[in-house]
Amino acid sequence: MTSLLSLLGRGALAGGAAGLVSGGFSYAFAEPVLDRAVRLEAAREKAQGVSAAEVFSRSTQHVGLLASTVVTGAAIGVLFAVVYAILHRRDPDSAPWQRSLTLAGAGFTGIWLLPFLRYPANPPGVGDPGTLGFRVNAWLAAIGIGLIAVVLAWRLHAWMAQRQYSAPVRQLTVAAVVVAALASLFALPGNPDAVSAPATLVWDFRLLSAASMGLLWAGLGAGFGLLGVRAARAGIRAGVPVPAVPAA
Repeated sequence: MTSLLSLLGRGALAGGAAGLVSGGFSYAFAEPVLDRAVRLEAAREKAQGVSAAEVFSRSTQHVGLLASTVVTGAAIGVLFAVVYAILHRRDPDSAPWQRSLTLAGAGFTGIWLLPFLRYPANPPGVGDPGTLGFRVNAWLAAIGIGLIAVVLAWRLHAWMAQRQYSAPVRQLTVAAVVVAALASLFALPGNPDAVSAPATLVWDFRLLSAASMGLLWAGLGAGFGLLGVRAARAGIRAGVPVPAVPAA
C-alpha cells in the first residue's frame, strides 16, 4: 500500500509542475495585461501628484511570478495529497486517475470557482488599501461556503448512491447544493471598491486569471493521477496486489 510520504512527494511534484505550467501561461498572457494595468495606475497617481516608490521592478516581478507559482503549486499539491490520503485511506492505490481528477475538480470548484463568481479578481490599482481587511475576510468567508458546499454535495451524492437513487436524482441534488451555495455567496456583502479600470482590461484580467487557475488545478489532478497510475503499474510488475475499485 502506498505510504503517506509517497503521496506527499507525488503531490509536491504534481503541484510544482502544475504551478510551472500555470505560471508560464500567466507570464505569456496575463503579465501584458498586468503591465497595462500598472501603467494606467502610474498615470493616475502622476495626475494626482502621488509618487509611489517601486519596490521591485516589473522584470523582477515577472521572474518572481514563475518562482511563486511553482512554490504555491507544490504547497497546494501537498495539501491535496493529505486530503486524498484521508479520503482514500483504506485503498489509496485504487483508481488513482479518476479519484485525482474528481478531487481536483472539487478543489477548484470549492476553493476558487464559487468564491470567484462572487468576488471576481481585479487588476492592480483596483481596491482601496483601507478596505483590504474587509476584502480578505469576505474572500475567506466565500471559500468557507464553497468548501462546505462541495463536501455536502459529495456526502449527499455518496449517500444517495448507496441507497441506489437514480443518477438524475443524484445530479439534481448536487446542482441544488451548488445553487444554494451561490445564493449564500451573494448574500455576503459586495465589494465596496469601485472598479475604475477600463472594462476590457478588467475582464481580460479576470478571464486570464480563471484560465491560469484552471490550468493549475487541472495540471495538479492530471499529474497526481498519472503518478498514481505509474506507481500502480510498478506495483503490479513487482507483484504487489492492487485493491479492487470499490463499487459506486
